[in-house]
Amino acid sequence: MPTPGTILTALVLLALLSGCGSERTTVANDEPAPPLELEQLAGGRIALEEFRGRVVALRFWADWCPFCRSEMRELEPMYQQLRERGLEILAVNVGQDRSRVERFVDSVGYSYPTLLDPDSTIARRYGVIAIPVTFFIDHEGIVRGRILGESDAATFERLAVPLLTESESNAVPASSAGRQSGHEEPGPTLVGEGERP
Repeated sequence: MPTPGTILTALVLLALLSGCGSERTTVANDEPAPPLELEQLAGGRIALEEFRGRVVALRFWADWCPFCRSEMRELEPMYQQLRERGLEILAVNVGQDRSRVERFVDSVGYSYPTLLDPDSTIARRYGVIAIPVTFFIDHEGIVRGRILGESDAATFERLAVPLLTESESNAVPASSAGRQSGHEEPGPTLVGEGERP
């Protein structure tokens, strides 16, 4: 019969080995956003590539996160204000079942799409190790900034608006495109308090 020390050693080794093949590296600023296709809470599937040409705020959350309820409610007015300029918020629930997600969304009352990542595949692909976390993806599908942990609408807007402005300026006619500067500064990473998923 194995001893408690042997069992503990085996469990630690198993955890390390299972982590070797996982996708835990966080997506860095100025890298292409990893592809995703997930089921929507409202029905049907949605892929990130459908939003090419728009600025996407990809939020990872769960109902046990102490910050998520107030943040998601606070983002709704800003979403209503900026979506006509090209902002889309995708709220990706990490690791929870549909009925639990439905109860949360009904109680918070926001209108941006909720996506289901019940086995955390997409969260791992993005290297999410704590939630909430938001990735800001520009109109060309490049990650340009992140908010790690607790946020508010003002911080969110501070990252989203320059990307929307850049997207609008890139919509100029081809004849004037040569006058635009190609220099871009790396996007910011803002760190707040987060919870491990």
